[in-house]
Amino acid sequence: MRRPDLLFKQKALAWASSFDVCCVLDSNGYTDQYQKFDLLIAAGAKRQLRASSGVAFNSLKNFYEEHQDWMFGLLGYDLKNEVENLYSENPDALDFPDLFFFVPEYLIAIKDHQPEVLLGSPEILQQILQQELHPSTASFERKIESRISKQVYLEKIEELQRHIHLGNIYEVTFCQEFFAEHAAIDPVAVYEKLIKISPTPFAGFFKIGKQYILSASPERFLSKKGQTLISQPIKGTARRSNHPEADQRIKSLLKEDLKEQTENVMIVDLVRNDLTKSALPGTVKVEELFGIYSFPQVHQMISTITCKLQPDLHFIDAIRNTFPMGSMTGAPKISAMELIEQQECCKRGAYSGSIGYISPDGDFDFNVVIRSILYQAEKQYLSFQVGGAITYSSVPEKEYEECILKASAIIETLKG
Repeated sequence: MRRPDLLFKQKALAWASSFDVCCVLDSNGYTDQYQKFDLLIAAGAKRQLRASSGVAFNSLKNFYEEHQDWMFGLLGYDLKNEVENLYSENPDALDFPDLFFFVPEYLIAIKDHQPEVLLGSPEILQQILQQELHPSTASFERKIESRISKQVYLEKIEELQRHIHLGNIYEVTFCQEFFAEHAAIDPVAVYEKLIKISPTPFAGFFKIGKQYILSASPERFLSKKGQTLISQPIKGTARRSNHPEADQRIKSLLKEDLKEQTENVMIVDLVRNDLTKSALPGTVKVEELFGIYSFPQVHQMISTITCKLQPDLHFIDAIRNTFPMGSMTGAPKISAMELIEQQECCKRGAYSGSIGYISPDGDFDFNVVIRSILYQAEKQYLSFQVGGAITYSSVPEKEYEECILKASAIIETLKG
C-alpha cells in the first residue's frame, strides 16, 4: 500500500473544495490491475448535466457524445426507476439529483506519486502547493439518531425473511438510516478524518453546491478498461482484531463461512447476468471468487467478474444494464428492489448509488456509495446509511450487529 504525499493531498482537497463543484477520487495507496490513477482531483465545472430518472441515461449519453471529454459524476440509486418499472416515494431530506455529471475546468491526476495536470494550466500545481491550510475541526456535537429502533429493524428483517420463505426473493440488501439535524460541520475536515480512520480504495469527496458526499467506499461498482468491463461486488464482512493471530483466524473463518459464501455467490450470479446484457457472447468470467481483502475495521469477501463489451454497444448502456449494483439490491433484482422500497424508511438517493469518472476515450471507473456521509449544508442535515444482505439463514440480531460494525468508522469520525 503506497500513500501519495499527504500534504499535497490536503492542499489539493482544500483548493478543490473552494469551487462550487468538485470531485476527488482517492485510492489511498491501494492498487489493483484495473485502476489507472492513484488520485484524481477535478475542480470547477465548464459544463454540467443534471437529469432526473426517466431521461437520465440517454441524457448522459448525449452529454458524452457532445463533449467527449473528462467527466465526473453521480448516479443516484433511484435511477432504478428508469431502468425498471419501479418508483421511490419514501421521504428524502437530502435532495441529491438522480444524475449529475460535470466536465471540470481543472483536472489533476497522480500516478506513482507523480502529479500531472490533465486539464488547465500546469501552474495549478504551484497554486496548490502555495495553498494555506487553515485549522479546522471534525468535531461534532449533535446527537446521531436512528431512523428506526433496533426492535423495528429486527421485525423488518423477519418480514423480509418471510418473503424469502415464500420464495419471492432469495436475498435482499436492507438498509437503515442514521441522521443528525442542525448539524454544522466542516465537510473537508470530516472527510479527512474519515479516510484517516478508514482509508479505502474507492474513497471520494464530491461537492455539488451545498451538497456533499464524503465517501470511504471499499467497493468498485463497474469499471471499463479498453473493451473489458469489471465488476467487484462485496458480500461478506468480519470484524478485525488487534491481535495478529486472532485477526488471521477471523480472516480464515470468513473465507470458509458458508453463509457469507452463499450471499456472495448469489450476487456474483446476478452480476454475471447483468453483464451478459452488454457482453460479447461467451466472455463473462469470474476472475476471482470469494477473495478476502482487509481494511482497517473489517475483512471483506470480494469477487471479480469481467467480460468483453459488445463493440456496437455504447458504454453508457453497459452502465445502465448493470445499475443499480447487485450488492445493494438482491436477487431476483426487481423483486428485491420492490421490497426495499416497501420496508426502508427513507429514500436512498446518493447512498448505494455511485460516483466516479469517464475519460475522453470512454473508459470509466465507478464506486459504490457506501460507508459514506451525505451532507446537505443548507438544511444542516447529515445522514449515513448502513445495511446488509438478508438471506434464509440470516440471524436478525447478528445482522444488526453487522450494521453497527459497518457504521463504526463513521461514528468514530463524528465523535467530538
